[in-house]
Amino acid sequence: MTKPMRILIATSTYAPARNGQAVFTTNLAEGLVARGHPVLVVVDSSHRKGLHTFRNGVEVVELPSIGLNLFDAGVNFTPFPGNQVRQLINKFQPDIVHIQDHYPVCRAALHIARQLGIITVGSNHFIPENLAPYIPGYSLTKPLIDWALWHWMLETYGHLDAISAQSCAAAEILSHQGLAMPVSAISCGLDVSRYKFDPLTDRQAYQQRYGLDHTKTIFMFLGRIDGEKRIELLIKTMQQLPRDDIQVVIAGKGRAEDKLHIMAANLLANKKIVFTGFIPDEDLPGLLNSVDIFVMPSEAELLSISTLEAMACGLPVLVADALALPELVRQGENGYCFKAGDVDDLAGYMILMADHPERWPAMGLVSRKIAMEHSLDHVINEFEQLYQRLVERTSVIPSKQPTKMPLKA
Repeated sequence: MTKPMRILIATSTYAPARNGQAVFTTNLAEGLVARGHPVLVVVDSSHRKGLHTFRNGVEVVELPSIGLNLFDAGVNFTPFPGNQVRQLINKFQPDIVHIQDHYPVCRAALHIARQLGIITVGSNHFIPENLAPYIPGYSLTKPLIDWALWHWMLETYGHLDAISAQSCAAAEILSHQGLAMPVSAISCGLDVSRYKFDPLTDRQAYQQRYGLDHTKTIFMFLGRIDGEKRIELLIKTMQQLPRDDIQVVIAGKGRAEDKLHIMAANLLANKKIVFTGFIPDEDLPGLLNSVDIFVMPSEAELLSISTLEAMACGLPVLVADALALPELVRQGENGYCFKAGDVDDLAGYMILMADHPERWPAMGLVSRKIAMEHSLDHVINEFEQLYQRLVERTSVIPSKQPTKMPLKA
C-alpha cells in the first residue's frame, strides 16, 4: 500500500463545473482522498468571493476572483494570488503540488513550491484551439497567437518535475512544442461504477423527458455547446441527409447555443435535431443508456470524457479523426472515425451505422471494454505511482535545496 502523501492541487476550475479539466481534477482529488491521501484543492472561485469547504473528503479553498465573461461565461480569474497561495502551502505542508493549467493560481503554486523545494507535477488540458472561439481575429493571426499561447504555457510547464497528458496524442503535442522532459500519458479516467450499460433503464421515460423520438435512430452529442466542438457539422449533415429516420440530439449548454439554434432553423434541419439544454448529472447515465449512437465532431479533444462516458454505457461511437479521438475507436469494431470537418463523410457513416442496428450490441461491448481501460481506479494507481517515484527520487538526495527559477507568481 502506498504511504499517504499530502497533495495540493491547483486549478482554475473544479466541481460543480462540468468541463473536462474540472471533471478530471475533481475525480483525481476525490480518488486520492479515497486512497487515504490528504488533498487540498486551491481554485479560482466560481462565486467571485472566497470560500472554504469540504467536498467528498476533499478540502477546497476558492480564492476571490473576477469573472471573465467577456471571453467565456463561467471562467474566473484571481489577480495576484501569490500571498494567499503561499499561506495555504505553508499551512498544508504538501509533499506534492499538482497544477492543472498555467494560469495565475497554478503559476503561483508552482513558483512557491519550487522556492520551498516541494515536488511539482503538472497535467496539461490546453491547446490553443480551445481558446480560438474567444479570440477576435484568431483565424487571421493563428500562427502568431498559437506561438504566444504555447510560449506562455511552456514557460510554466518547463519548470515542473513531471508532466502528464491524458492521451498519447496529447503527450506528443507537448513534445512537438519543444518540451524537453518526457510526458506521461495518463487518462483522465471515468467512474465506471456510475457510467455503465444498464438494460433496466427506462428508455421511454428519458426519451419523453428530453423530446427524443423512439422510432428513429438517435445520435447524441454531449458536451459544451461551444465553437471548438464543431457542432455545426451535425446541423449541416442533417440538412443534407436524405433520411427522416435519423435524429440528432445535442445535449449541453454553452455560448454557441443561440447561434446553432438559428442555423438549424435557417437550414430547415431543426425538425431532425433536438437541443436538450443542460442535463443534470443524475440524468447523464440514464440518458446515455436511452440513445443509440454517440457522435463527437470536435477536432480539439485531448481525450474526451463524454465520449468515454458514452462508451462505458455501451454505445457505438462516431468521432472525428482528429487528435486523441482515434485512440478511443477500433474502426468498424466499436464505431468509426470520419474525416474531420467533412460533412459528406460524416453523413456516410451515420447512414452506415443507422442501417445496421444488429451490429450495435457487439460494438457497444467493445466500447465498454475500451472504456474499462480508463477506469478511475487505474488512473489513480498511475498517479500514485508517479508521485511515489518522485518522492523516492527526492528522498535519496541528502538535502533537497529550494530551487531558484525565473518564473513569476
